[in-house]
Amino acid sequence: MRVLVVFVTLACFASAQHQALIDYLERRLQTIEDRISLWHEQTARYASELRELKQQMVSQLESLDKEKEFLRVTLDGVGTRVDRVERELDYLETQNGAQPCVDIDDKLIEQQVMLVKEKQKAKYSKLSDCSDMISSIKAMKILKRVGGPKGMWTKDRGSGKVYIFNGTDEDTIHEFASVQDFARSQGMSLAKNLKLPSTWKGTGHVVFNNYAYYINQAEEMMVVKYDMKNSSVTDSSVFPVQDHLPVYGLTPETVMDLAVDEEGLWAIYATRQNERYISMAKVDANTLDIEQMWDSNCPRENAEAAFIICGTLYVVYNTKQPGRSQIQCVFDVNDMVTNEEASLVYFPKRYGAHSSLKYNPQEQLLYAWDDGYQILYKLVMKKKLEI
Repeated sequence: MRVLVVFVTLACFASAQHQALIDYLERRLQTIEDRISLWHEQTARYASELRELKQQMVSQLESLDKEKEFLRVTLDGVGTRVDRVERELDYLETQNGAQPCVDIDDKLIEQQVMLVKEKQKAKYSKLSDCSDMISSIKAMKILKRVGGPKGMWTKDRGSGKVYIFNGTDEDTIHEFASVQDFARSQGMSLAKNLKLPSTWKGTGHVVFNNYAYYINQAEEMMVVKYDMKNSSVTDSSVFPVQDHLPVYGLTPETVMDLAVDEEGLWAIYATRQNERYISMAKVDANTLDIEQMWDSNCPRENAEAAFIICGTLYVVYNTKQPGRSQIQCVFDVNDMVTNEEASLVYFPKRYGAHSSLKYNPQEQLLYAWDDGYQILYKLVMKKKLEI
């Protein structure tokens, strides 16, 4: 009888533990179900908020697109009005023959001078793949003789047209459609005459991508940018260097020589502060801003002309031999060429003296003006690293 009681007692105890476990598991499951239900509610709320945010963003983007279109139409109208005003001003300048001028404060000039002097000691940072240098002058071709003893002629690599700047103090450019038209023309009979609003000084002009860049000297030394297509001055800038000197000892009319090579527009000049030597500067062809300046080791004395190829300045001197010119000094802004590598290149026998030498990068030709003769020099090139 006692054994039966014990067995019943143990059975009741086991049943109570089983029920407690079941109750615990039911409470845990209920807690999990409540949390899952909460997650579902939060997810639904977040999804609803995201849909509302998307609708707001779409509405705002549509509004921005409308405002953008309105601004574009407004700007197009303003641009048309500005173009009309510029054309009217250009027309008035052409009719009145006004000299392009810039009023510039003396203090601003001093600041520009100090700025470019700080840049003179820096190394040219715009290295390019251009690495050609002159090996020799292969041949020369005398195209014809037209104009006075001093002048400049060149070919625009942008349009292929040929331009004649006859003299050192004129205001009319003669334009030919090609070298062939210039060669077969009787004098300037086939030329189109372009009259500038101001006279040029010297023979240091260039034509680059349908723009003529020439030097005008009144009170200040100015670089003028002239649009050949629209026959109008698009920009002018005072060159930020004081006390200019003629850049070449044998061509005193050339107060500054502009040059074009594979890297763009350059200025070759001289100043009283460094009067024995020639200096050079890289010029932004779009804005006429000076990017960087250097003082070379090439003397001005007995120099007659110069040109630039791949950032290297080649200065041509009159030798003691009658009718001979020679490259006796070079200056490379990237320090890749020395005098020993590139100097002592002779030009074929000439008539008088070169008043201008203009390099054409596409053809690797020099367009030379020699005592009224228009001459083409064919250059033989090599790589700068070749010794």
